Amino acid sequence: MHIETLKIFCDLIETQSFSKAASLNFLTQSAVSQQIKQIEEHFGKQLVERGVRTLRPTEAGEIFYQGCKEVLQHYYELESRMMTRLDTVGGVVRVSMIYSVGLHEFPPYLKRYIRLYPQVNVRVEYARMSKVYDDVMGNLVDIGLVAYPVKRSGIAVIPFAEDKLVCVCHPKHELTRKKQLKLADLKNFPFVGFERDAPTRRAVDKVFRARRIPLHVVMEFDNVETIKGVVEIDGGISIIPLATVQREVRANSLKVLEFADYDFKRPLGIVFRKGKTFNLAARKFVELLTEGKASLPAQEPGRRSRAVPAPVDADGDPLPHGTDMIEEP
Repeated sequence: MHIETLKIFCDLIETQSFSKAASLNFLTQSAVSQQIKQIEEHFGKQLVERGVRTLRPTEAGEIFYQGCKEVLQHYYELESRMMTRLDTVGGVVRVSMIYSVGLHEFPPYLKRYIRLYPQVNVRVEYARMSKVYDDVMGNLVDIGLVAYPVKRSGIAVIPFAEDKLVCVCHPKHELTRKKQLKLADLKNFPFVGFERDAPTRRAVDKVFRARRIPLHVVMEFDNVETIKGVVEIDGGISIIPLATVQREVRANSLKVLEFADYDFKRPLGIVFRKGKTFNLAARKFVELLTEGKASLPAQEPGRRSRAVPAPVDADGDPLPHGTDMIEEP
């Protein structure tokens, strides 16, 4: 059984989609289906439950999935060590990131990195913030990219970038007639926001709560793409990162309004597990993301780097302003 086959199975379980697994591995959907069938025939067990709209591993499939992840991890680490010993920037860099960063902030960096280091295999996973941290702590990835990085035991943070948050609305919305938009102007309109536990939502709520400005929240979603879709049909207004609406602004399906009385910033951070040994490819990757201002520690296994908490307030909530971020414990 080939390494590629194990990866295809893992991709299928993680994406819960034959088409997505096929796309990730540059195969046809039927080719993926055939490979999964061959694995099941080899073990004589059903590994995947195929529903009309759901796909999930059976009990045997979950055992096989966990084993595959371990095998792949050891293989990638071996590959990276071999490349490093040959003084070649090669091997694998595994990255987990939140959707808004992965879809809008990350692609230009990835293109530059691939041009510079074509021998490196960059494996990217999009996930909710909690899973990004879990992936980092579980050593399933080398680094994670998140918004409003917060203090967590065993994890360090390096500054990555800073988003500008803006108000977005339908191009014919009443707010577009205002010469200067103020926070208080939003209180009378339906508001579409991120889910309450999302760091960006918590930061927005804190700003409005501190000024005693109520927001009329009518819908909540876990991703920026759905929020934009609702605003495009005039289902409400929202506050989201400016980088995520460039395409809609060019198409004139959304209007961006900046606040005259507040400067919304959203810090982005690179998170990694303390004590982890990184290959040369991963260190070069972080140097590119930070434009040479920071790098991953080149340390031996078991050593722990000293770090300082990322910016949070007295309640433990992320600060809405883009204050300087440094490594956190």
